[in-house]
Amino acid sequence: MLDNKSIISRLAPTPSGYLHIGNAVNFVLTWAKVKQVGGKLALRIDDADAARCKLEFIEDIFYQLDWLGIEYDEGPTGPDDFYKNYSQQAKRDYYFEIIQNLKKQNPLVYACKCSRKSIQQKGGSGVYSGTCRELNLPWEPIKTAIRVLVPQKTCIQVGKQLVCLDQQMGDFVLWRKDNLPSYQVASLIDDRDLGVNLVVRGEDLLTSTAAQLFIARQLDYKKFVASKFIHHPLMSGINGKKLSKSGDAFSIKQMRAKFSCPQAIFKQIATFLKINADEISCLDDFRRLLRVES
Repeated sequence: MLDNKSIISRLAPTPSGYLHIGNAVNFVLTWAKVKQVGGKLALRIDDADAARCKLEFIEDIFYQLDWLGIEYDEGPTGPDDFYKNYSQQAKRDYYFEIIQNLKKQNPLVYACKCSRKSIQQKGGSGVYSGTCRELNLPWEPIKTAIRVLVPQKTCIQVGKQLVCLDQQMGDFVLWRKDNLPSYQVASLIDDRDLGVNLVVRGEDLLTSTAAQLFIARQLDYKKFVASKFIHHPLMSGINGKKLSKSGDAFSIKQMRAKFSCPQAIFKQIATFLKINADEISCLDDFRRLLRVES
């Protein structure tokens, strides 16, 4: 159980589609764990990839958080405030400066011309084999990405699980060919800046957590390295696949049109989390009943 009242966590949706009930599971878990210890909760919207993000999806985040009754202590109050003061798109130079400084200090950081398609063709698994490690290529937007070398037998402890990062991800991207920060970089730097020390994520992001811990150690982000990480199971759709905002997942927006209040969604979340749904009538009941460990 968490008992540190200095806990800081965050909700970190990506506005690439309408939020679905899987997002609501994560929001409820994070909110409840923070409230159990009297911590602080921030809203961080991951919009670095402008091509995938739309205003209607930004608006949806605020609509659904309000409907679910999930309040946060720090972050944008609405779309206008978000675009003016919080958008990751306005921080590209800030992210890049950090990566450039790391590149100057660390010989493990290098430019790479390989495309995702060529990597798939060579390896099949999608794990980068290190083709450009020794080429000493210049970094050129659109032509090259920036990767970090992950030495052999690099295993990262995440809670009770050990992630062999060299086998599961290989030399991963820090800066994309299209001149944007990778998810790993933007997420880590924003969490560092927010002072986050509790991260609640789906279990599909376990390898991403290991990658971010690897970078955090290179950048000497001690607080993030010492953070607590909880990776929860994913809610699946009827076809057994994980829900996706870019797919045909049943959105909270659609469910909101069907139900007059979020109680029905809370009961579905409770059933998924193996909590007696009959004991859930409002959001605050999760604070009392929820028991989740990493």
